[in-house]
Amino acid sequence: MTTTNDFAAHLAEDRRLVILRVLLESSAYTANEFLLHSMVERLGHVVSTDRIRTDLSWLQEQELVAVEVVAGVRIAKLQIRGEDVARGRTEVPGVKRPRAG
Repeated sequence: MTTTNDFAAHLAEDRRLVILRVLLESSAYTANEFLLHSMVERLGHVVSTDRIRTDLSWLQEQELVAVEVVAGVRIAKLQIRGEDVARGRTEVPGVKRPRAG
């Protein structure tokens, strides 16, 4: 794997953790894709809406979030396993492990 691929994988892992942590701090552990996009960018990742949608699909496949489409907008809800990953209780390959503290 090249350095570029390593960096891209690291960014994806961090971005997925950011999404989980945003959901952890959100009311009812839920947020729409546009709010997630805004928060992910505020936390240092410049990404497209398509990238957020792809990450949500990936997180759903890992059973970390549930995604519902309402009026064409994806609504993500943190699942118990996703909370465990966001808090560092469980490790999932493809999601960065949070730092202690």
